[in-house]
Amino acid sequence: MRAAIYARYSTDFQSETSIEDQVRICKERIKAEGWQMIATYSDHAVSGSIRLRPGYQKLLEDARNGAVDIVVAEALDRLTRDQEDAAALYKQLCFAGVRLLTLAEGEISELHVGLTGTMNALFLKNLAQKVRRGLEGRVREGRSGGGLCYGYRVQRQIDARGEPICGGRLVNDTEAAVVRRIFQEFAAGRSPRTIALGLNRDGIPGPQGRAWGPSTIYGNWRRGTGILNNELYIGRLVWNRQRYIKDPTTRRRVARLNPEKSWIVQTVPNLRIVGDDLWHRVKQRQEESRDLVSRSGLAVRPEQARRPAYLLSGLLKCGACGGGFSKVSEKHYGCSNARNRGTCANRLTIRREVIEASRPRPRSASIPISPRSIATRSPACMRS
Repeated sequence: MRAAIYARYSTDFQSETSIEDQVRICKERIKAEGWQMIATYSDHAVSGSIRLRPGYQKLLEDARNGAVDIVVAEALDRLTRDQEDAAALYKQLCFAGVRLLTLAEGEISELHVGLTGTMNALFLKNLAQKVRRGLEGRVREGRSGGGLCYGYRVQRQIDARGEPICGGRLVNDTEAAVVRRIFQEFAAGRSPRTIALGLNRDGIPGPQGRAWGPSTIYGNWRRGTGILNNELYIGRLVWNRQRYIKDPTTRRRVARLNPEKSWIVQTVPNLRIVGDDLWHRVKQRQEESRDLVSRSGLAVRPEQARRPAYLLSGLLKCGACGGGFSKVSEKHYGCSNARNRGTCANRLTIRREVIEASRPRPRSASIPISPRSIATRSPACMRS
């Protein structure tokens, strides 16, 4: 019997030796059974609810190719915590003639897939509820229930037992000055793109050290994202504004707004950066922009209405900076960083029908295209 071992741990907070421990006890079982161990597959710091794990997918590939007779794991939840994925895994292994054995449940059958899969799914749901409960308690104490947003720094605190107190935040004076600059320039009539270009031109790093972009500044007013919509800047900590659910088709998390009555709002005056007058001026200009769009008869903003999916949407990259090469007009692709951030000097464009009709050709072959298309198709300007 050719045996393969699969091991996994979920988060960066867990020890990497967890993988070694799982492999060690699985090896002992394989040795006791007299099987031949041929491979070990593992995934580090990846949730069991995620199907696209490199080690997991490689295991399935080798099983389909007939390289494995039996898969050994510590428990079924190491392989998956999703009911649908557990059933799919069992079906694929059965079709390939591969047995599945775990040290906790024994040899896996349809009964294990149904019962254990359900228990694993319930475990994830209960864990999420407990984490949410802890975060809500932290927010009600005026501390952060999430990550560190721009304009603040972490406050290191220790309780009486010597344990760290999580969620403490202090104003970062350097970043707070940038936040006030953004609010003042927007209230004065500048567009988010113009503000972003100015910040990048002055060499001011954005959130997480990245370049500024229009969406980072304007965000989404309904969801409270973006610099101009963060109510923490006026001393209001808003939590539970939205929730995330996983799309069963794409497996991607999708944000959904929660009703306003379920929001948790806490006043934190020590974290205020922007005055009420400046905040209201910005909100007034945003409302005027939305009213203008509404009076024009458009369901969405103009820049969002021009987003149909084409053959190469999301696949083109700028050869100069490596950023996205996206639609900059109705018929042309161009470098997004050059236009939205000012961090790239490549202002060349290419027509959509030209790039879609392109095919790999020998270098000696002549292609009848315009001089402008020749420039934009050079590897120094764009690659796909």
